[in-house]
Amino acid sequence: MADIDIPRLNGVIHSLEQGKPALCMFAGQDIDEAMALSASAYDGIVVEMEHKPYDVRVMRDYFQYMLSRRQIVDRGTLAPAVTPMVRIPPNGGEGNQFLAKQALDCGAYGVVWPHVSTVEDARNAVSACRYPRLPSAPLYDPPGVRGDGPTFAARYWGLTQQEYYKRADVWPLNPDGELLVIIMVEEVRAIENLPRMLEEVPGIGVVLIGEGDLSQELGFPRQYDHPAVLEGIARVLSICKEFGVPCGHPHATAQNVDRLLNEGFRFLMLAPVTSYGALDTARQLAGR
Repeated sequence: MADIDIPRLNGVIHSLEQGKPALCMFAGQDIDEAMALSASAYDGIVVEMEHKPYDVRVMRDYFQYMLSRRQIVDRGTLAPAVTPMVRIPPNGGEGNQFLAKQALDCGAYGVVWPHVSTVEDARNAVSACRYPRLPSAPLYDPPGVRGDGPTFAARYWGLTQQEYYKRADVWPLNPDGELLVIIMVEEVRAIENLPRMLEEVPGIGVVLIGEGDLSQELGFPRQYDHPAVLEGIARVLSICKEFGVPCGHPHATAQNVDRLLNEGFRFLMLAPVTSYGALDTARQLAGR
């Protein structure tokens, strides 16, 4: 298969390139959920491994159960119907490049980095997701540090190793790249440093606001409608618009999604809602 025949594989990037908002959600670690989400209308999912155990075996199983041979045949493409990504545990300042390497080697199409608050944090996040190249090579900066072990990831993507190398780079720095580096801005100092991060570190694909941690620091935990929290969120969105980088919101719901889209958020983490409709109806009919 020639490289020219390989379609865009990352559905989240595809939506962003088309000028459409990318619709995603944080996912658990259950394989039944993986099978259900693989047939959903999401652009992508982020397997949650920051506040849940970081387990490479679980990650590999989850990714495998998102694959459907019938889906591949019916859609006629190597691109997964729903793009799997991972949120890793360490805060940006901890470095921990090996966790991103392991996620990518499992076949992840993107890595979400929590608490990225400085230029150095942002540079580390992008570098960890890139293979090394000589300083004289095109698109050298930020220099890659990812170790070379693509066997599983290339097979999962349905590519030869050489095809994988051509696609396993960060977007939009590399327009052909299929890897999305998502940095989470969750602190006041991160907001203050965000203009420098976006100006000095190419390869940041999405800035995702961590309004939970931000509200905690501001002294109004989980009070997402508090003016101080809303002001911080608005500042992040404004900076992202200035630099042309998609801004993400972590708590999109049926009640606020219209407002978020109108405000210009381009990456939405949609919260699934558990319904007890049948239970509530049965209780009412039973007089309970």
